[in-house]
Amino acid sequence: MSAPVGAVDKDRPSPEWIAALRRRFPVEREIDHVLTRKLERRAGPPYAPLSLETLVEGTRALLSGNIAGSFEIRSPRWLSGGASKLQMAFELEREKPGRGRGVEPVVLRMDPAESIVCSSRLREYELIRAFDGIIPVPPVHCVDAEGEYLPYPAILYGFAEGVAKPSVAAPKVSGIGTNLGAALRERLAPQFIEHLGRVHTRDYRNAGLAAFDLPQTPTQSAAWAVDWWERVWEEDGDEEEPLLRYAAAWLRAHLPAADRLSIVHADFRVGNFLFDETTARITAWLDWELGRIGDRHQDLAWTTSPAFSHYAEDGRTWLVGGLLPENAFFEAYERASGLRVDRRSLHWYKVFNAWWFAIIVLAAGYRAARNGKTHQDVLVAWLIGLGPMLMSELRGLLENA
Repeated sequence: MSAPVGAVDKDRPSPEWIAALRRRFPVEREIDHVLTRKLERRAGPPYAPLSLETLVEGTRALLSGNIAGSFEIRSPRWLSGGASKLQMAFELEREKPGRGRGVEPVVLRMDPAESIVCSSRLREYELIRAFDGIIPVPPVHCVDAEGEYLPYPAILYGFAEGVAKPSVAAPKVSGIGTNLGAALRERLAPQFIEHLGRVHTRDYRNAGLAAFDLPQTPTQSAAWAVDWWERVWEEDGDEEEPLLRYAAAWLRAHLPAADRLSIVHADFRVGNFLFDETTARITAWLDWELGRIGDRHQDLAWTTSPAFSHYAEDGRTWLVGGLLPENAFFEAYERASGLRVDRRSLHWYKVFNAWWFAIIVLAAGYRAARNGKTHQDVLVAWLIGLGPMLMSELRGLLENA
């Protein structure tokens, strides 16, 4: 369906409109690159099912240019999970220097034609490498940042053992309303908080993060974040939402000054780590695609979002992140990290997180599903139903600001 006369056709954006958006919303160079690439390719065909043979062929070409020696791809299969990325698992047989020939499980994580979260595989690759040996992460092998070898940008990393939720948990989207149960919660919460502290105290200056820009003022990381997601709203939204406009103006008027810069995971929550059910040990942290250098309060606000929280078994105690009461959570974080929690910055990021999450489901998710650009169109359409809850949360946070 064509756009009304005089309106912008966001499904076939003009170069002039794209250029105007880039000027209006200055963001980090790599974020600008992936958002611009999304718009330049938007008029292309919708997502079409890909064969495993196609992915294996592209993966073979990618590996040939990045690892030494002969190798063989065995037992390729689709891997379920992930609302925004395609995933294929396989076994990689190859010769390792000094260790002989062996087999290891590998995962291909690849964009669809258009993702509900448009992000950089290169940044994801760099972040996972940066935390190897610091917190549990899967090993990463190589990245196809521009989709030179595969149909879309992709990353190859080692398969991590573990589960994202208890085997007895109700079938829900991972992390949303997940109840770990009292016994698991008690053992996982200290690891969760310790790992979050390690993320925020990692020295970003020697972490190999070449695809990240460093904020030059105390408020620039917050300003970049607002520009990023307001640009996504302009690119993908179809209806005016006065509350989202008001929230953007409020966020810009109250930019918090970061007292220190930290690496921010930006999706640090239950559902994004794997754990061993028998030992209750966290085995891998996943989904680094939104990571940035910014203010640690972004993670703290996201982890404690109502979307990932629930009441304890007594029906009265509210567990943030499904782990601990909020005050206990922050006290444990301050002990583990040596960093304080500033309640004013925390509230700003709670407003910000509710705002950008609403933009994802009401704009990016809506357009990707409507245009048939994702393999997860049913799930993405379901996520749009979270919109009213997020808007209600956003309104309450702004009223209490």
